[in-house]
Amino acid sequence: MIRAFPILIVLFSCLIARTAPAADSPPNLVIIVADDLGYGDLGCYGHPTIRTPHLDAMAAEGVRFTDFYAGSPVCTPSRAALLTGRLAVRSGMANDKRRVLFPNSTGGLPQEEVTIAEALKGNGYATACVGKWHLGHLPRHLPMRHGFDTYFGIPYSNDMDAAPVTEGGPKQRERMLAPKVEYWNVPLMRDEKVVERPAQQPTLTRRYTGEAIDFISRSRGQGKPFFVYLAYAMPHVPLFASPEHAGRSPRGLYGDVVEDIDANVGRLLALLRKESPDTLVIFTSDNGPWLVHGAQGGSAGLLREGKGSTWEGGMRVPCIAWWPQRIRPQPGGRREHAVASVMDLFPTALELAGAEAPTDRPIDGRSLLPQLRESRRDGSAADRPFFYYRDQHFYAVRKGPWKAHYVTRPGYGPEAAQRHDPPLLFHLGHDPSERFDVAAKHADVVAELAKEVEAHRKTLVPVESQLD
Repeated sequence: MIRAFPILIVLFSCLIARTAPAADSPPNLVIIVADDLGYGDLGCYGHPTIRTPHLDAMAAEGVRFTDFYAGSPVCTPSRAALLTGRLAVRSGMANDKRRVLFPNSTGGLPQEEVTIAEALKGNGYATACVGKWHLGHLPRHLPMRHGFDTYFGIPYSNDMDAAPVTEGGPKQRERMLAPKVEYWNVPLMRDEKVVERPAQQPTLTRRYTGEAIDFISRSRGQGKPFFVYLAYAMPHVPLFASPEHAGRSPRGLYGDVVEDIDANVGRLLALLRKESPDTLVIFTSDNGPWLVHGAQGGSAGLLREGKGSTWEGGMRVPCIAWWPQRIRPQPGGRREHAVASVMDLFPTALELAGAEAPTDRPIDGRSLLPQLRESRRDGSAADRPFFYYRDQHFYAVRKGPWKAHYVTRPGYGPEAAQRHDPPLLFHLGHDPSERFDVAAKHADVVAELAKEVEAHRKTLVPVESQLD
């Protein structure tokens, strides 16, 4: 027995060496994106009845951004902006008529675009895309052609590929309000093959999380740092909650779905706390809430309008950063007020991995690592402008607390775009609901923002739309 003891130590040491990343391994990265989640839909962002204890704890232990923006007010261009660090108008992933990709679309994210996955894979990361893709469903556009080792998810939105409406059956609007799996024929894919059709939507949130957990465990076994892009299909309508959460939330079906996401984020965080604490986790949304669906849509809180528009409710979204080994907790959690966006995640990921950023194209994001590490307090983050695009067109600009609207339009409906000269001007610190136009009192601010817009326009090069 005494002789066996050293052998056991050696075997145990070999096991550790085989399953644990090297001590000098770069940090891991997990980006979680909810679909159509509004600024006011989480407990830590003020919702009174949706219970999100795991995301609230994530915010209390990390950083909660108060002024974080999606790359677009709708799906496809926002996701393109997130993965490339570039406005979608630069890659052709925006269009005025077909605002997103559809099952009959032939375009997708161009091969010449560099994604977070491609950059990190080149630096030794294992990479996985889990969930909704929506950047092209044909084989040449799928995740594995853009730097991901594996893919498990649906190729476009869960309301697409609708089954034909039968005579005497529920109309499309009625299907949205009382959804059943058989009303849609959305495919579930593994890598580039369809493995289930229609996708069993009540199971997707849990299955996506399980897939991410399994991938993380496999990556650890290979001794590799990992990047997981986990894009939940919910709470985009039609709404489907897992059996464990259906009918439980005071907020109704929408609350069930958000609480389902929260519980599954909790599963993932529990694994990372235990096995991979050197992991930066970002939780956010791809755009604001889809208000036209009433109670089936979410809430932008005190912000104006929702999905589809460039008012604050359409593009300002929740964002929480959690990193147990690097973010120093503060009582009640840290709040970050500087303007940031999903385009910042690309340079953040590259700095995290020690990867080189492309120098042959404009990158619209800036690394958030100094803010997360509290090493940037010189105001530089507040000095940069943020440009709001609706499809292919520039609509508004923000710099510091000031936002100028040159064009406004509701997210959906027949109303035409309204052009403003001079632009509408709002102080978002004083007036986050954008109710009081103060342009007449601040001509100097309007002039300064106009200079930022002119400089920005000079960086744009026309490209062919992939959404036509």
